[in-house]
Amino acid sequence: MPKLEDIVHFCDTRTRRKEIRDFKGAVNGLQVSNDGNVSKIGAAVDAGLVPFQEAIDREIDLLIVHHGVFWVPPIPLTGVNYDKIRLLMENNLAVYSSHLPLDAHPEIGNNALLAKALGLAVERSAFPYEGTDLGVIATCGENRSVLRDKLENLLGVMDAMEFGSEKPEKVAILTGSGASVVEDLLSEGVDTLITGELKQHHFNMAQELNLNLYPCGHYATETFGVKALAQEISEHFGVPWEFISTNCPL
Repeated sequence: MPKLEDIVHFCDTRTRRKEIRDFKGAVNGLQVSNDGNVSKIGAAVDAGLVPFQEAIDREIDLLIVHHGVFWVPPIPLTGVNYDKIRLLMENNLAVYSSHLPLDAHPEIGNNALLAKALGLAVERSAFPYEGTDLGVIATCGENRSVLRDKLENLLGVMDAMEFGSEKPEKVAILTGSGASVVEDLLSEGVDTLITGELKQHHFNMAQELNLNLYPCGHYATETFGVKALAQEISEHFGVPWEFISTNCPL
């Protein structure tokens, strides 16, 4: 049975955890430990009571998540925060979180894998934050109706604001929240963005700047990285893994 510390080292190295600065207050890496042994890996987007209980029910003892338990310390261990930590510790469930490192990764990152799933070739990275490009620019060259159909088939329910090119040559992809990059699209040479969520005023910006904006759900666009990392752990250490879906519509 592999040791937790060995798997954590593998994850830290694979995601380049120590090299990538995350948003203030985010805590990447091992957030909650267990007895030191791992027999089954789980992957989930969020560190919540529901995915925790589901992981326990499936006899998982290490859960890989994108949105971790801890964000802006200190967090009082009261109420639901206490319930979460108590549930983890009473059931020997460790939690490893990887946020921006698992968005930006060129191979197992959410953006790169979403592009691959859509059949788009990544041309370059884009949208820097603290020295790391978080998004990608990919070649497209197909009618936006084809792109829209692919997104709906892959990610489910989606909103489309189509005021840009009918046949965009390139598209930007930034999973999760794309609010911060909408105004930078044209300077990056693209008028089309695939992202997770936007704000109401971005509809006006789409009209005024002639953009195609596809907010496909924060949750839906960020399932790729945790799955890929869990699968690599499984293959490297010879332990099974499962994805825990919560069917979040947002």
